Amino acid sequence: MARPTIRIDRREYPAGTVVRLGVDNQRKLNILDSGLVRLLIEHVGQLASEQAVRAVVLTGEGERAFIGGADMREMAGLEPDTARKFITTLHELCLRLREHPVPTIARINGYCLGGGMEIAASCDLRVASANAQFGMPEVRVGIPSVIEAALLPRIIGAGRARDLVLTGDIIGADDAYAMGFVRRPVAPADLDAAVEQCLASVLAAGASAIRDQKALFKHWDASSLEDAIDASVDFFANAYRTPEPKRMMRSFFSGGASGDSEATEPSDPTS
Repeated sequence: MARPTIRIDRREYPAGTVVRLGVDNQRKLNILDSGLVRLLIEHVGQLASEQAVRAVVLTGEGERAFIGGADMREMAGLEPDTARKFITTLHELCLRLREHPVPTIARINGYCLGGGMEIAASCDLRVASANAQFGMPEVRVGIPSVIEAALLPRIIGAGRARDLVLTGDIIGADDAYAMGFVRRPVAPADLDAAVEQCLASVLAAGASAIRDQKALFKHWDASSLEDAIDASVDFFANAYRTPEPKRMMRSFFSGGASGDSEATEPSDPTS
């Protein structure tokens, strides 16, 4: 039987590279043990240093699950000290996704539970299949929802977040869409096309502008309104230190392409 791992697929587009990271632990609904979490941390960290990378897509292999949560068998053997280490490592992964310099897209197929939903919440964009199911069931096994569960009130509102984490109930993709957690769900057969459509929008934007926008989110999340606005002014002015604004505006006025690329179709995928 194949050992759980992370599948990596690199695709070259005219505007740059898109990397797909696939959690492959299909026999166990793509649950994450500490080893898989560390592998993801390593891969996400390496991609952050690659200037050619324009977006990262995170998904679960197979049709049954995005990430079914953290490994409960591993968690059952934890003590206070090892529990702190375990959950801090998972938080490090979420933080690397949140602070990644380019957009991260969660391609959500099937179960997205517990730590899986926290990882999805840490991504910038969430594209879901209509058969996706979401939930934060930790309280049902005697532990609270923690770390990036703290993002949920900001994304879906305090009331809905409390409902999810206090009941442990599982909700469908339509409910997750109504809450604002995911884009409008699509048929399972259309999930990859929906991800490509999302990527097309990202790749049509300025590469430097996208990286600046990602960096600004960190300021907005951690600052007062006035400080966030002040930081935005600096980012706006500094954008003109690059040729990107003038080049793209000239293209706009001349009726050219709206972004950096003439097309967004990938070339032959390479692994």
